Amino acid sequence: MKKITFIISFLLTGHIWVAYGQQQVFDLSRMLTENKLVASPGKQVTAFKDGDKQGVSCNSIVWLKDVNFKHGTIDVDLRGKDVFLKSFLGIAFHGVDTTTCDILYFRPFNFRHADTLRRKWSVAYMSLPDNDYARLRKEHPLVYENAVNPVPKADEWFHARLVLKGKRLSVYVNHSSRPSLEVTLLNERADGLFGLYADGLPGDFANLTINTEP
Repeated sequence: MKKITFIISFLLTGHIWVAYGQQQVFDLSRMLTENKLVASPGKQVTAFKDGDKQGVSCNSIVWLKDVNFKHGTIDVDLRGKDVFLKSFLGIAFHGVDTTTCDILYFRPFNFRHADTLRRKWSVAYMSLPDNDYARLRKEHPLVYENAVNPVPKADEWFHARLVLKGKRLSVYVNHSSRPSLEVTLLNERADGLFGLYADGLPGDFANLTINTEP
């Protein structure tokens, strides 16, 4: 009976609920064909298949319809571009809209940059609209940004795990046991819209899973 329930859920929604609704495994390319991904006006989302990776590319915030994220663990595979100051990608959450949300994102062009300081700007958190990266970097240098470890190549696939417990967000790269970044959220929103975030050149997203706590 459980297997039948999971299959019906996937067919109806484009994602699977497992363990009594605590885990969601998203088929992003299928959600795109079923109009369950909401892009910013004038922006596009495209599907792709790259070996064992199947997902979507975008260069804006793309909200997942009917997904409200509170806290838990987010797993996703990402791929940016090795183009300086042109590739930003990650996850947007606790959103009201594209101007009011939390964003955890990566700057792949900084992953292996020759400048030591720039490497410490590889992964970042910001809370829009009041705490964008410029303000946080100026007022709290290297608190809301850090290097990633282990260090992927700028244009290769890497895995990110975001763990949100209460207001504490921890970010792990490529299955490391040590977080690349740990921050405390900078607003009082407890839940909200959930989506993919990219800016500049398109970023690629695949294998998205959300595990929520009871």
